[in-house]
Amino acid sequence: MKRYSLLACSLIVFISISYGNESDYYKTWYKVDTVRPALTTLANFEVNLTKPLQGINAPTSLNLDAITFLPDSTLSLVEIVNNQTRPVAFQIKNNGSRTLYWQIPAGDQKKHQYRLINTSAPSSPAIQLTNTDGQLTFHNAGNNLLNYYFKTVYPPAGVDTNFKRSGFIHPLWTPHGQELTRIQAPDHYHHYGIWNPWTHVYFEGDTVDFWNIKGKQGTVRFAKLVSATEGPVFSEFQALHEHVVFKKDGTEKVALNELQTVRVWKPAIVNRQSSVVSQQSVLRPSTHDSRLTIDDYYIVDITSEMNCATESPFLIVAYRYAGMGWRTTGFWDNKNCEVLTSEGKNRDNTDGTKAKWCIVQGALPGNDSGGVAFLSYPANYNHPEPMRIWVKNTNQRGDMFFNFAPTKDRNWLLQPGKTYVLQYRLIVFNGKYDAAKAESAWNYFAHPPTVKLK
Repeated sequence: MKRYSLLACSLIVFISISYGNESDYYKTWYKVDTVRPALTTLANFEVNLTKPLQGINAPTSLNLDAITFLPDSTLSLVEIVNNQTRPVAFQIKNNGSRTLYWQIPAGDQKKHQYRLINTSAPSSPAIQLTNTDGQLTFHNAGNNLLNYYFKTVYPPAGVDTNFKRSGFIHPLWTPHGQELTRIQAPDHYHHYGIWNPWTHVYFEGDTVDFWNIKGKQGTVRFAKLVSATEGPVFSEFQALHEHVVFKKDGTEKVALNELQTVRVWKPAIVNRQSSVVSQQSVLRPSTHDSRLTIDDYYIVDITSEMNCATESPFLIVAYRYAGMGWRTTGFWDNKNCEVLTSEGKNRDNTDGTKAKWCIVQGALPGNDSGGVAFLSYPANYNHPEPMRIWVKNTNQRGDMFFNFAPTKDRNWLLQPGKTYVLQYRLIVFNGKYDAAKAESAWNYFAHPPTVKLK
């Protein structure tokens, strides 16, 4: 079910090539209604960035209820630049208390000043989240971004049906539309894009493998869609995954519940014939300009909250691969794909090492290039996390597989009555990504900008 309550509280930053100066338009918009009451400033606040944003926005938030209890639809957010106000797209999420979200645009500017105003504002288009044929798909400005399968996908005809799987991401598209994931490769039919099974688990006296599903010991299944929300700053869904044990007596038992949240942050809109229009610009629904498209990157956050489904513990035993895996596009091989980690490792020496982040990138169809910077949150188990990377001669041609494997070198005991969380951020990009950008992205993932009320 879609929820649109957040949309009414969001602002459009209109494109300057079509509507002139943003602040001039903003002032004109407030003059349209001559009976509109005087604007009331609810709060002034600022963000002082400790480091420049190296080519990537910084998702930012504050506790809205600490400022006001006024309804969402009566609020507007502006940034103060050179003594003029500029509208900022924002979004409010209510999880018992309200949080206000927006994105600080990339650049060298370290100090940003904002004002929360008591006035309603026109809503801005959301990232679309469509539900079709057992799949949830994120779209923005006509571009597909990420697809999630909640229906069960069966292997090709003639292949063991035990390789079927649900609850995985595929395709993950670059901003230019190339696929970065692969499923059911003939060498590993159990590989499903981006997915999160455990390989060696001790549960109720048995050792269970949820990864290599052909062995019929266990699997991970989509159980239900908990929520799906569209918004002008991000759209997201929450899905319940069940880690199912196939018992020796022929019965099944759910051993672990996993609530997975996938959030896609709205990309910037750019004019390919000039420069970036605005890091937070959005189009009016009726406006069309073929020069305008999304920027060369966008941000995806994946959070897994795990709980034991029974009174029995769930012991993840150390194994060389397990956890959040990514089977990359089949276009990559050992001649056109490269790896760089936060510790300076490359594809030749990454496997078995630990890192805060890892860039996997390479050539793509259309004489293009791109990839993903995979970031690990510092509160994750065994962070910096061990990694599993396929070596260059895998399958002779050098196919690529990446895995943050927190249990590669140690056990992890999940006990009943407790919640265990893993968080990852993916920077999905076209072009070339470097260590400075990845480090900046990780810094503001691990340490979000601090908001100071004035």
